[in-house]
Amino acid sequence: MVDAELPRFADADSLITAVVQDAQTGDVLMVAHMNRAAWQATLDTGYAVFYSRSRGRLWKKGEQSGHVQRVREIRIDCDGDAVLLQVDQTGAACHEGYASCFYRRFEGGDWITVGSPLVDPRSVYKSG
Repeated sequence: MVDAELPRFADADSLITAVVQDAQTGDVLMVAHMNRAAWQATLDTGYAVFYSRSRGRLWKKGEQSGHVQRVREIRIDCDGDAVLLQVDQTGAACHEGYASCFYRRFEGGDWITVGSPLVDPRSVYKSG
């Protein structure tokens, strides 16, 4: 049976956590937040749309860089307050130019960079 109340937003302003995973590799690409409008925009367009707390507005992943996320599957956790988006990622998921936002690993008391950037962020994120 489909639960029309999923995901469970506490109120009109509440956010849920969205974990984004590469549909092909299973790698976790990023974690972001969605409000009701971002959730609906994702369902309507088939592309990942989030609520940016720093910008205070909806944000389609890749709107500036072109590194969009085509949603292939959506799952929800047991509490109904977090979603997993399995996506086809175009380009880098991370604004630092890496394939994943999780490009640092804690090892031996230090943070180690794993891999190399796919792109120079200065080439895709133009100011002004």
